[in-house]
Amino acid sequence: MNCCDNSLISELVGGVEVATSISEERIWTLSPLWCRRSSVFAHNLPIFISSLDAGSKLVTLLRLRCITIGNFDGVHVGHQALLERARVLAGSSGQVVAVTFDPHPAILLKPELAPPAVQTLQERRECLLKCGADDVHVINTTKELLTMSAEQFMSWLREQIAFECIVEGPDFHFGKDRAGDINTLRVIGLKNNFTVDQVEPVEVALSDASSAVASSSLLRWLLQHGRVNDVAAVLGRAYQLTGVVQKGDQRGRTLGWPTANIATGARLIPSDGIYAGIATLPTGARKRAAISIGTKPTFGVHARTVEAFVLDHKAPVDDYGWTLTLEFSRWLRGQTRFDGVQALLEQMNIDAQRTRHEIAEEVVLT
Repeated sequence: MNCCDNSLISELVGGVEVATSISEERIWTLSPLWCRRSSVFAHNLPIFISSLDAGSKLVTLLRLRCITIGNFDGVHVGHQALLERARVLAGSSGQVVAVTFDPHPAILLKPELAPPAVQTLQERRECLLKCGADDVHVINTTKELLTMSAEQFMSWLREQIAFECIVEGPDFHFGKDRAGDINTLRVIGLKNNFTVDQVEPVEVALSDASSAVASSSLLRWLLQHGRVNDVAAVLGRAYQLTGVVQKGDQRGRTLGWPTANIATGARLIPSDGIYAGIATLPTGARKRAAISIGTKPTFGVHARTVEAFVLDHKAPVDDYGWTLTLEFSRWLRGQTRFDGVQALLEQMNIDAQRTRHEIAEEVVLT
């Protein structure tokens, strides 16, 4: 298992199409113009132009004190350690900027091997800001981007973001064919007047008495095995899944157990099973919820769904178009094919009672 997904950034090189600045609420797009600067590298450099200025005015980007570069999927405790160190180096008056990429480089290089995303891009942005970044710059990965050497990429990035320091982990790689590593970065820093600070990986204690280095790869493995309590340890917070309520088969409503069917999009979700968790309603109210992920073998349904039965909530929860956030606390059991509806209903009642037992009322209210 790769314990540091920052190594995947090694594939990110070449022409950049889009970057976004979250805290500034501006979107930067490539100009059709090109800047000829042979002193940097042979091919032309893109000029950033603000889309808010109708593509006609060059924009000078903010000078940034300290940056960290990575895919940051999940924004786990290892990523948070990078942001914390960047804050120390930048100081209270400086600026910490997370530089990330979308889509994942493997989607262009080897789409059949591309890892599923733990978060949407917007969720990643929001987490980075909540975890200490003052700004988030997103670079859109292109095939042209994959042709730039490590030094070319850093020279280009240095021109766009006038950072004074960069913080990375020991497994950080960048540039074509992953040629650049943390030592390469230090050499480039000496040439370009920025410092490089290294943060060691963060180890996390897991529920099976083992420990592992926090990484996006570890997060995916734990989710695929339903170990949501360990996922929370790696994230430093409870694992959440946000989606829009969509129309299902309405069988739960017919059986007296109305559930909210959540559209999850193209992202990784926990393994099939029943989970105890908390649902945050559009009103902001938090309620305990029994969450079902998987097919419906009792009814011969093979499509995989995410459904939540919200406890102690009398109003309808299956209104289509609502946005619900599900917080996963503990895996309760696997998917089972029952002999009939009555057996299923009896088990659903047990699941609801176990959810009440697992999640105290005071936890819901916090």
